[in-house]
Amino acid sequence: MTAPSAGGSVLSALGRAVWGLGAGLALLALAAGPAAGQDEDLNVLTSFAEFGEPAYPPDFPYFGYVNPEAPKGGAIRLGAFGTFERLDTIVIGGTWAAGIGLTMDSLMTGSGDELSSFYPLIAESVAVPDDLSYAIFTLNPAARYHDGHPITAGDFAYAFDVIMEHGRPFLRAFYEDITGAQALDDRRIRFDFRIPDSWKTLGLAASMSPLPRHYWEAEGRDVSRTTIEPPLTSGAYRVAAVRPGSSITYERVDDYWAADLPVKVGHDNFERITYVYYRDLNAMFLSFEAGDIDFWTENRAQRWTTGYDFPAARRGDVVREVVPNNVPQGIQAFIFNTRRPAFQDPRVREAIGLLFDFEWTQRTVLYGQNTRIRSYFPNSDFGVTDFPIPEGQELAFLEPFRDELPPALFSDAFVPPETDGSGTIRPQLREARRLFQEAGWEVRDGRLVNVETGQRMRIQIVIDTPDLERLVQPFIRNLERAGIQASLRVVDTAQYSRLTDDFDFDMLSVRFNFFPPPGPEQRSYWGSAAAGERGSANYAGIRNSVVDALIEEVVAAEDLETLKAANRALDRALLWNYYVIPQYYNDEIWIAYWNMFGQPERLPYYGTGFPTVWWYDAADAATVTRQ
Repeated sequence: MTAPSAGGSVLSALGRAVWGLGAGLALLALAAGPAAGQDEDLNVLTSFAEFGEPAYPPDFPYFGYVNPEAPKGGAIRLGAFGTFERLDTIVIGGTWAAGIGLTMDSLMTGSGDELSSFYPLIAESVAVPDDLSYAIFTLNPAARYHDGHPITAGDFAYAFDVIMEHGRPFLRAFYEDITGAQALDDRRIRFDFRIPDSWKTLGLAASMSPLPRHYWEAEGRDVSRTTIEPPLTSGAYRVAAVRPGSSITYERVDDYWAADLPVKVGHDNFERITYVYYRDLNAMFLSFEAGDIDFWTENRAQRWTTGYDFPAARRGDVVREVVPNNVPQGIQAFIFNTRRPAFQDPRVREAIGLLFDFEWTQRTVLYGQNTRIRSYFPNSDFGVTDFPIPEGQELAFLEPFRDELPPALFSDAFVPPETDGSGTIRPQLREARRLFQEAGWEVRDGRLVNVETGQRMRIQIVIDTPDLERLVQPFIRNLERAGIQASLRVVDTAQYSRLTDDFDFDMLSVRFNFFPPPGPEQRSYWGSAAAGERGSANYAGIRNSVVDALIEEVVAAEDLETLKAANRALDRALLWNYYVIPQYYNDEIWIAYWNMFGQPERLPYYGTGFPTVWWYDAADAATVTRQ
């Protein structure tokens, strides 16, 4: 199957963790008639896609990348890095447990062959007027929580109110264009939209998960605070056991209400899934090698190239597989905290970027197996990588801001600094010193100091993954060669979360999630309003009126080509302001697993489908020798 222009399991899997994304356009099962007590006729939809049409017809029996006869059963153990402090996902405060999305359902869900299509799950259908000023979802009467209580429209209204009052800023950003949620009766929930004719906003509403009001309003519970108590949910799995910070086990719900829906056939096949936490990635890989972890997604080129010569791999008990990575990527980069005075001048940021020697890193650390990032939206057609200079509609978005943008943006392709890969960066150092001098910094006695204050430039880079040290340390050495006092701080995931919530860092090495197609979440990443809001994703502290205006053009785009053009314009405005130093991404997914799994004849176009549509193969598992 070729990739449709838009679709969903990438979104639905992420959406359950962030409580919402997506969008919609094509109307299937279209019917006109009075609905929800309104005087006007409404269009009743059973599926929709933001652009084009959904890949699957209204009467599809199951997705094309599943085995509808997949056996149920088997217990698997997976590794997770760091720690966790909570089992809820809405409010600010700490890291939630891996796999918690397995316990959640949403109004509608997507497929792994698409990026933003929606099909019925808790909602049987959605009714909208021609101007898309509101939407009314009708719930499946069979939908229920794990305690047997029916899921009601009031639970979605409650969820919306809780998110808007207590939710993390990044989460609230997804729902800024929904002005209200009202339960019309137990089975019908109405959402009103700030901007009409926006199918994206409809998709955001469709991806919402319910909050059981009867559970959260019980005595002793506070929905505004984090909790380690397993909350009541409605998904295919429930939490079976928790060791806070160490492990969490999920068990399949035998009487799961949605098991026979087309969007769930062939899914959720393992009886039990346990995530075991490790503070050290090397120790976690050794556990995989020893057979204590069953599945591994490799992110280290050196290990993928040289680290699988162990007995189980040689015997074939451990299988390695390369899967094409068709998933649009978020940028991975060193990011400046422009709240720090030293980083407020773009010439300083550009100069520091010259000191990251990607070509040497690619040759010596990455084994030549990664691709340099040249966009905030790599591996997608929403970024500028394949578009040297702005033209046509994209140029039209940028032209009103010509006087506020760097002139080179209009005439040159953005190309990150390049070296010869030898480790010698004398030309880059000379250019960096020139830029520093223009910005009011000079080298005195081997130290880069501010001309006016005499203060030395100091940079501390914060990471939460020790594996990144191999990337950061060579960069630090180059910073020191420029006279900068540079250091690395490695923290655990919980501390990292607190530091980023409070913007208490100089620089981060971070990868941003990308929820294609781009939309309101861009406000939380790059928008001025989010720069001072604790817990937002605007780590860089960007306050730029041009960026703000272009984000709104992205949100308002009514067709795919307009959206791409607006987003590429946004991409250029961000790149040429040097808020980040782009790193790299991998256009392949590297997986290794013990030979105990079955998988469909083909995987979904986006991702590996694990663990959602794989299953336990008892016959193969019986032949495996673990050491």
